[in-house]
Amino acid sequence: MQFRTRAIHVGQDRDPATGAIVPPIHVASTFVQPDASMTAAYDYARTASPTRGGFEATLAALDSGTRALAFASGMAATHCVTQLLAPGDRIVTGTDIYGGTWRLFNKLLTGHGITITAVDTTDIDAVRQALSHGSTKLLWIESPGNPLLSITDIAACAEIAHAGGALLACDATVATPALSRPLDHGADIVMHSATKSIGGHSDLLGGALVTRDAELGTRLHWLQNATGGVMGPFEAFLCSRGLKTLELRVRAQSATALGLAEWLLAHPRVKTVHYPGLASHPGHAVARRQMTGGFGSLLSFELDGDVATARRVVESTRLFQLAVSLGAVESLIELPAVMSHGSYEPAARRAVGIADGLIRLAVGLEAFEDLRDDLAAALA
Repeated sequence: MQFRTRAIHVGQDRDPATGAIVPPIHVASTFVQPDASMTAAYDYARTASPTRGGFEATLAALDSGTRALAFASGMAATHCVTQLLAPGDRIVTGTDIYGGTWRLFNKLLTGHGITITAVDTTDIDAVRQALSHGSTKLLWIESPGNPLLSITDIAACAEIAHAGGALLACDATVATPALSRPLDHGADIVMHSATKSIGGHSDLLGGALVTRDAELGTRLHWLQNATGGVMGPFEAFLCSRGLKTLELRVRAQSATALGLAEWLLAHPRVKTVHYPGLASHPGHAVARRQMTGGFGSLLSFELDGDVATARRVVESTRLFQLAVSLGAVESLIELPAVMSHGSYEPAARRAVGIADGLIRLAVGLEAFEDLRDDLAAALA
């Protein structure tokens, strides 16, 4: 089956009791056992639940994985991966990553004996050098990155990580499985913030992990069950519903984002545009190789002006609403330096290229012309 067909049918069987075409939401926290052996498919909702299981089955099928796990948030999913490590281990991570991930790695894990080494993962030689440390157990990348939309060669990183005895995990929130499937390129784990494009409507909080190897999926499920950061049934239902239209939404948003990026690139007040769909983007060739159907709904740009000018722009739009997050039907605008990536120390943020006046756009499903005119008015 093609992607959009699997999104509708895999893991979403009609209810055998009633014939309902949409599976029911199971809110039960515990399940009656046939005997005391505790070998039934469900016993306690932290371990597994039918509604969450349906969403996980669909997502695993879409991401070319053997197993998916649904979490209460994207950060809960990320934290679960890091629990595979022990004090003394090292994580090599990119510099163009989500602010919450940076905070977890640099302000929490370092206090528990985990060493963090950040490198520009678009520089494969730098990745190889960083992985030369024998203590490295995890390479964590984002592609496209957030907020600079850098593109990392997933297959090359997988080869380097595995040669060094490390796992490769890829945050594919921006791309979504509709555009990129890192497991097909050698990644071991894919992480999604389901809050974003998978949910798609700004009305849920969730995260997910998908693994290529079944045994690794079992290890992560053990950690998830032990720590308890699972997705609730209502959120799982909404995520299942979101997956059914994911490809249609993301492809439409990507087309609009490309149009806006091209328009901004020609605007006299815009100095730089970051979007991998542009031929001028340094990662464009790699993006074309590992993404299909578009380049995502996220883009960022810098004005030929000061920080105050950038603030006036983000506070002047009407359709682009001033808020963090991405991937929803509504278009959003923000300043990463003080919003989505405000957890960075200012010097650390600037060192990785996140300028104080960088503006990030999360393109929704509004008409291109209306979003263009909204930006034009704000830039004027």
